Parts: sequence; C-alpha cells; structure tokens
Amino acid sequence: MARAVRACQIAPRMERAPTSSATPAPGTGEPALRRELTAWDGTSLTVGAVIGTGIFLAAGDVARALPSPALAIAAWLLGGLLVLAGALAYAELGAMFPRAGGLYHFLREAWGPLAGFLYGWTCLLVIMTGGNAAIAVGFGEYLGALVPAFAGERTLLELGVLRVSGAQAAAVLAILFLTAVNHFGVRQGAGIQNLLTLAKLAAVAALVVGGLAVPAAASPAWAEPLPAAPLALLAPLGVALIATLWTYDGWYALTFSAGEVRDPRRDLPRGLIAGVLVVIAVYALLNVVYLRALDVRELAGTTRAAEAAARALFGESVARAVTAAVAVSAFGCLSATLLYSSRIYQPMAADGLFFRGVATIHPRWRTPVTALWLQSAIAAVLALTGSYTQLFTYVTFGGVLFHVAAGLAVFRLRATRPEAPRPYRAWGWPWLPALFVLAMALLTANTLRAAPRESLLGLLAIAAGVPAYLAWRRRGARPSPAAG
Repeated sequence: MARAVRACQIAPRMERAPTSSATPAPGTGEPALRRELTAWDGTSLTVGAVIGTGIFLAAGDVARALPSPALAIAAWLLGGLLVLAGALAYAELGAMFPRAGGLYHFLREAWGPLAGFLYGWTCLLVIMTGGNAAIAVGFGEYLGALVPAFAGERTLLELGVLRVSGAQAAAVLAILFLTAVNHFGVRQGAGIQNLLTLAKLAAVAALVVGGLAVPAAASPAWAEPLPAAPLALLAPLGVALIATLWTYDGWYALTFSAGEVRDPRRDLPRGLIAGVLVVIAVYALLNVVYLRALDVRELAGTTRAAEAAARALFGESVARAVTAAVAVSAFGCLSATLLYSSRIYQPMAADGLFFRGVATIHPRWRTPVTALWLQSAIAAVLALTGSYTQLFTYVTFGGVLFHVAAGLAVFRLRATRPEAPRPYRAWGWPWLPALFVLAMALLTANTLRAAPRESLLGLLAIAAGVPAYLAWRRRGARPSPAAG
C-alpha cells in the first residue's frame, strides 16, 4: 500500500494543461468548464461514485461462492487490487489527456474516433443512463422502507401498462434535484458530493468501530484449512470476483471530470488512487464486521448484509438506522454518477459526433447543461418504465469490453506516442496494467459464457451506433487536437 501511495507522486515540472474542443480555452469567446476540483474533491468523487448500495448487499454473493471467512475477505482484497491496477493505468491516461470525457478520450486517442463514439453512444443508451436509473430506484426502495409514501409496493399512478410506484417517484425526484444542483456549477455539485461522502463514511465508520468493539455474535474460522485441491477454488473465486468487481464499479469516475480538475496532472492521479485505496479499506473492514455478526453460511443466505449484521450485533433500532445510512449512500452515489457521467457527451458533440447543442457549456455556470439534462431525462424515463433492468443486462458485456480496450490503450499509446508528455506514469508498468486488462478480459469471457444471449444483444446495441457515427461523420466531424 505504501508503494501505491508513492505512486501518487508526480513529476515536479508541470506543464499547463492543453485545451481542446472539450474544454475551450479562455479568450476564444467560448465558455469553458471551470477547473475547480481539488485532489480532495477527486477523492470524494471516487469514493462517492463507488460506495452506493453494493457493499451493503453483495457480501452474501461472495460468501455463497466462497463459504470461508478468510477466502471471502481475500476475494474483496483481490478485487480491490485489480481495480487499483486499473486506477494506476487510467491515472496515466487521465493526466495525459486532462479533458472532460474520460474513456471517450482514451478510446478515441488510442483506437480512433469510432471507438470513442461507440462508448459514448452506449453510455447514453444505457450504461450510464441505466446505471443512474438503477441507483435512483435503489435509493427509492430504501427511502420507502423509512417513508411509507415512497414504498415500492405503493402505486402512485397507473396508466394502462405504466405503473409508477413510490420508489420510482422518489427516484425521479432525486434525479431532478441532483441534476438541478449540478446545473448551477461544478463547485455546487462537488459541495453536495463532499457532504454526502462524509455522511456515508461517518455511518460506515460508526458501524465498523461499533462492530469491532462489541462482542462478536459469530466466530469466524479464519484459520479454516483450504481445499486439498487448490485448483478447485478457481471457479468459485471467479464468481466471487465478479461480485466484488461490480461492487467496485465507478472507480474511474474522476477521469470523466478531468476537464474540471484544478491541476489534473497532479490532482487527478492523487484523487483517483487515494479514492480507490479508501474504498478497499472500507470494503475489507465492513466484511470483517459482517463476519463477526453472521456465520459465513448465514451471510451467504442474506441479501441485505449490513442490516442483518447490525441486527445481530446491536438490535432492530440500529438495523433501521443502517437502512437510513444505505439510503444516504445511494443518494450520494447517484449525485457522483450524475456529475461525472454527464461529461461524456459534451466532448462528443464538440468533436462533431453528436447533436451540436449538446456541446453547450453554460456561459455563467460553466457546466454542460444540455448534456446533463439530456442524460437525466433518459434516466428518469428508464426509472419510470423499469426497462433499465433488462437494458442494463444487455450492455454488461459491452461495458466490460470497453474497459479491456481502455486498458490496452495505455500499451498502444506507449508504443505509438513514446515521446508524448506523461506527467504521471503508471506504477508497476507493465505488469499491473496487464493484470487489469487480463482481469477485464476474463470477466468479459465469463459474461459471454454465462449470458450469451444478453451479450450478443449488447453487442448489437453497440453496433447500432455505427450508422449513427457515419451519419454524424458525414455532417462534418471536427476532431479535437490530441493533448501532447
């Protein structure tokens, strides 16, 4: 871990961040995104984007695959190591191309404009919009457990086949409120995000400290012997890693807001890597508490690990408080995701590969308002119709495939642009970036094996972007200059 912290050290000579169509230069007459996010904001955004509801729910999935306390904790740490390897690689790319858009730029610079466009297309179709809808409805479900008016079982509106539940209404209200906050400036959005991140970390700290201080309700067998045939662990370990990696999803959030980071060549790697390290520590400690509260087989049988653990250790009143904490965590995750994911479409439009109006940056608030509201409108519709669940399954395969391509982008750019300025170089090169690419490739193969029909439909959804790309290309794309 100490080596990973040292990886945040940046070369002392910093060059001024280059400008592009994604972040117009001052003095050109075009509004520019404001570089106001600090390393602390970046860490908060990373933590907020990752810690939503997954860690409070998914521990049972890992325990079912690996019914051994030590192996379950090892799976969470190994998943964190793989994500950290990805963060180290993306930190190099983010510092090299410090623009709003993240993976859009990584893929575009390494593999061409079509690759970047297809990523943005799929994000708008469902990866980000469907993800926002899922997080928002998850928030609504937890809020409904505390406020009956927003209960998921309660029908507020029914029009033919359309049924709007209390949880869906809460989801839409949350999307609209947080979109409005982010409309009025990245500083306002980051301020709300920082507050929500501190609130969720305070709740987690209370659960961890309390859970480690009180007598254990279960006695985890940490020294339980491993199976006689270690190779027999590979399949269950793979299943457990899939669960952990999905729970870590969102770790790359800060790269999308690189165009608003104050000193991206220093603060982006620091915020990204520090945020991932915080999440790894939180996940490991929470799972230790779960295993002190519940026998590993009990944990494997629950879908709400945090509430079940709090109930076993402290009683029903604290379990209800944990429900409130999960609602706050989901709300904070939605806030972070809305903030960073809306930054994908503005550079696409600025490059002439999307509706020109989406490139608009508000002259006063300096936020990509059209992109922000367009994404939120689609997310709200998906939340109301409930169709995000099926769509999200379809693009799972494609989403992981894009991470494989983005991880390989580090290798391609090292080969094709060896002299390009790299203010930060991925620590552990080339082994850790290669480990990340291998992990994503194995996850892609597993998704294809487990859900071939959905994977094929996901690929078709991505391929549907090719005609759209060609149409916008014919209208006259204006590729932005490479950074470096």
